[in-house]
Amino acid sequence: MPEEAEPFLARAQRASDEQVAGGARVRDLVIDGHEVVLVRAGIGLVNAAAGAAVVTAAVRPRAIVSAGSAGGLGPAVHVGDVVVGGAHAYSRADATAFGYALGQVPGMPPTFEADAALLAAAEPGDGSLRVHVGSVVSGDAFVDGPLVDEVRATFPDALATDMESTALAQVAHLYGVPFVSVRGISDLCGAGEFAEHVDDAADRSAAVVVGLLHRLG
Repeated sequence: MPEEAEPFLARAQRASDEQVAGGARVRDLVIDGHEVVLVRAGIGLVNAAAGAAVVTAAVRPRAIVSAGSAGGLGPAVHVGDVVVGGAHAYSRADATAFGYALGQVPGMPPTFEADAALLAAAEPGDGSLRVHVGSVVSGDAFVDGPLVDEVRATFPDALATDMESTALAQVAHLYGVPFVSVRGISDLCGAGEFAEHVDDAADRSAAVVVGLLHRLG
């Protein structure tokens, strides 16, 4: 969303004009000497996957990072925290009749794991933000109301839910590109909280991502 892209534009020393590729809006940024391709793909799994695939095929990035906001699921996760995804699954994928795990797409791994070096670089370690590392689930439904209980029961270890990260993780897996998600918690799966806190959540996500860039060198 524009709100999730804005913190990166605000931190950029240079930004190219916006280009459209496969429906995604793409800008080349320089943030503190680091070259960043900012992709605003739109909301949802298909938008995320299509935008990531088009740009990854053209650019061959060093890493893919899913940044922005998410809903908190874990009991220790609060609005204002940041969740870094260690593993990613689809909240509505169910091929268990054929022996697959819940959240697993047939032919794909049970979960899409984050790159270890990116995980380490995403943890600030200075206490400036509450950062949790754990599972993230993604689907095309905004998780609130009765759906919250269903997702928590199905994925009791999940810390957060969004509508893009797992699709991006799958694209990264297919292209062999290291991946991590970094999501600020805007809400505890409530639409009212989301609207109130999405800007702050996006800014916290961007702060962790920029720190990750510095630590990677």
